[in-house]
Amino acid sequence: MQNQKAAHFSSDLNRVKYNRRYHRSKTLPNWAYLSLVANALLMLAVILLLKDYSSPIDFPISASTAQQSLARETPNFPSGLGPRHQLTYNRWMAIMKQEANAAAQNQPEHLTILAGDSLSMWFPTDLLPKDKTWLNQGISGETTAGLLKRLKLFDRTQPETIFVMIGINDLIRGYDDDNILSNQRLIIQRLRRHHPEAQIVVQSILPHGSEETTWEGRDRLLAIPNSRIQVLNEKLQAIASEEGIKYLDLYPLFSNEQGNLRPELTTDGLHLSRQGYLVWQSALMLFERLKLPENQP
Repeated sequence: MQNQKAAHFSSDLNRVKYNRRYHRSKTLPNWAYLSLVANALLMLAVILLLKDYSSPIDFPISASTAQQSLARETPNFPSGLGPRHQLTYNRWMAIMKQEANAAAQNQPEHLTILAGDSLSMWFPTDLLPKDKTWLNQGISGETTAGLLKRLKLFDRTQPETIFVMIGINDLIRGYDDDNILSNQRLIIQRLRRHHPEAQIVVQSILPHGSEETTWEGRDRLLAIPNSRIQVLNEKLQAIASEEGIKYLDLYPLFSNEQGNLRPELTTDGLHLSRQGYLVWQSALMLFERLKLPENQP
């Protein structure tokens, strides 16, 4: 009799466990499945890219900020870092304003804005998805506070999408996480207020190269554990969800097993090589194809 009771109890317990698993699988929302598929496709894209490009490609990046529809309005500068890298912040502000005004005046179709620091600024125009008109509003050395102040420069534009990547320079300058996240939230809120029809996409802060970094500010970069960047990204993702905007997690695509920036994707442990921008390009293209409904996380 006791054995029968024990068997009956075990059977009931297994049934309960099965029902719970079945219930969870039934109630898992569609966007979660889509998110898993998107992440898998992005990782596959990275693997294929790294297979095709086995060594770093260092090259001069022309930072022209709009496609041919805005080219006549865009100042001509020599390609490569060269003199452009030495421009003052105010001079960069003037260039950003001029290009934003050109976009506002011409109102090109499918306008997409890159807002951020040097990582966005040096995105090669030939690698930006071709089905859009791109307005690059990145400035070297930019912080969250600086970007927040100059968002007004493109208030009169009518973008379909705004991609934001900002925060690494705040960390390099020693700003605390609360300050960074507070400014990130203010950036999101202002963009939503002035561009209610645009899709706002906040991108994760990328890792750095750790001990393999050769960037001139190496010591300051090494003082920032990549684990801290990961925690900051988790909080940034939560803010994006609270504010009802999209979050594009690029961190896993650029990091190795140690959580550091992959050497083949960077020129100095901070800035990106052409392979790095190819990975970013693939993420942007797949993100467009796998966009979730607006009311989903």
